Amino acid sequence: MSTTHILVVDNEPGMLEVCGDTLTDLPDAEIVLEQDGRAARDKITVKSWDLIITDIRMPIVTGMDLLRAAREKDPDTLVLMITAFPQAETAVESMKLGAVDYLIKPFQPEDLLATCERLLETRRLRDENRFLMRQVEAPHRFHDIIGKSEAMRSVYEKIRLLAHNDIDVLILGETGTGKELVARSLHRAGPRNDQRFVPIDCGAIPEALLESEFFGHERGAFTGAQARNLGLLEFAHGGTVFLDEIAQLPLNLQAKLLRALQSRKIRRVGGHEEIAIDVGIIAATSLNLQEEIRQHRFRADLYYRINVACIEVPPLRERPEDIPLLARFFLETFAREMKREGMDLAPDVCEILLSYQWPGNVRELQNAVKRAGALTPGGLITADNLPDELIAQAGLTAEAREGGFAERRNAFERSYFEELLNRCDGNIARAQSESQLPRATFYRFLKKHGICRHFNKPDKIPAESPAG
Repeated sequence: MSTTHILVVDNEPGMLEVCGDTLTDLPDAEIVLEQDGRAARDKITVKSWDLIITDIRMPIVTGMDLLRAAREKDPDTLVLMITAFPQAETAVESMKLGAVDYLIKPFQPEDLLATCERLLETRRLRDENRFLMRQVEAPHRFHDIIGKSEAMRSVYEKIRLLAHNDIDVLILGETGTGKELVARSLHRAGPRNDQRFVPIDCGAIPEALLESEFFGHERGAFTGAQARNLGLLEFAHGGTVFLDEIAQLPLNLQAKLLRALQSRKIRRVGGHEEIAIDVGIIAATSLNLQEEIRQHRFRADLYYRINVACIEVPPLRERPEDIPLLARFFLETFAREMKREGMDLAPDVCEILLSYQWPGNVRELQNAVKRAGALTPGGLITADNLPDELIAQAGLTAEAREGGFAERRNAFERSYFEELLNRCDGNIARAQSESQLPRATFYRFLKKHGICRHFNKPDKIPAESPAG
């Protein structure tokens, strides 16, 4: 975690020493001891503190004065009051002014430590909740990467090799290919898997808010900054930051991000001190960064900083053998969410899916299957349930049928019926029933692809009938 800054103020040197020794047991804490109230007030004015511990009764500048100064600087600052002269009126007044707790001298060191740990944990949870309320993460619609193609096996191998090295990675790929899914897989397989994964859509944050969102801000840093806020990089401390569509960042923020990545330190907007961060960086873009550099829209030094290692995610049109797997996975997910069992894709639907170019890649396929499922009254999705534009753009021409399309169709047919029979444990009668195809047609497909010999089959496959 980032350093916790604690200021202890007491005009008794012995009490300062006790507090300082006790609070050294707090992890990652910077403890500043101050005997003079005026000097303490100056420190409060120029720097943000996570916790202030102050005696109430001090000459010239009292603990109540320091409490007022702290609340004026940042209403979120935790202030713990201590006193050897407890009075109900003083306690009530300090709580009204915003003190979070009250300790009476003499107290046991373990009581002070326990109180501080409780207060700091409360602050941490509040800061995280405030941060999470500001963030809207894109829904993570599936839990693993789907694909058996050679291109995807190459991606899996790169994830396996790179994840354990804890180095910065650049992911390239068209929109909708699943770059965030690859980033999440890298995080889960790496040494930071028990820490946060913080995705940042660089193109979705208004330019005026970018610096504050990335680095955080202090109270009063700009109009509307009513409280201190953690930035995305600080919030991800210990974990992984995913900079999606990094090429969308304006040049001025690219420069500040580069400095942060090189030094692994940030400075909040309106702040004066640098805060060390320990984060893994995964960046992604659908643009050609070399071209962006040539057009002076992306910094070459930032490109070399994030491109320590690179993974290229292939577009869906280059791995058609994965289309049936993905389509069925999305349909099963949709059916489970909608509590509609037994949904499946008719062979003619798969022909169309295989012939379409999928400019929107996996995301477009997912949306098409979900839409078709919503428009299907029964369990079998047919071509009638697909969007008209998808069918029209699929290009089902005679020329396409005579060329590579026929090969892809045959590959899908074989895959479809083999997977169907596997799901039915080789029971051909049950598989035929689930397919909702005429019996003779079903057997014709099995015979065409020589599938029956791999499964429990009748002694004789019926001859094709006119009804088939």
